[in-house]
Amino acid sequence: MSQLVRELSNKINEGNKLPQFASGDTVSVHFKIKEGDKERIQIFQGVVIQRSGSGATETFTVRKMASGVGVERIFPVTSPFVEKVDINKKGKVRRARIFYLRERKGKAARIKEKRF
Repeated sequence: MSQLVRELSNKINEGNKLPQFASGDTVSVHFKIKEGDKERIQIFQGVVIQRSGSGATETFTVRKMASGVGVERIFPVTSPFVEKVDINKKGKVRRARIFYLRERKGKAARIKEKRF
């Protein structure tokens, strides 16, 4: 039974090929939005503060500052509405979940860039 579930979740995961990114990375998520009978793509750019789940239920949370207010959005990895994810910067963090960014503002909320 569990093998059947694993095979089905692998088929679902094949549908969306996203690049490798982790928490601390600055990404641009191209997200499809339906308004009435029209579709458009909206870009949500921010820092990945966590990745959670596995397989078909994997999600990642992106945080950005909009007019001085922190905005977080959770995106399912396997969602058909996520068109693509562009990695703008690779961040150097030592944690998998960087919720400490929520309390920080301005220069204190910066993340060092990873050197290649």
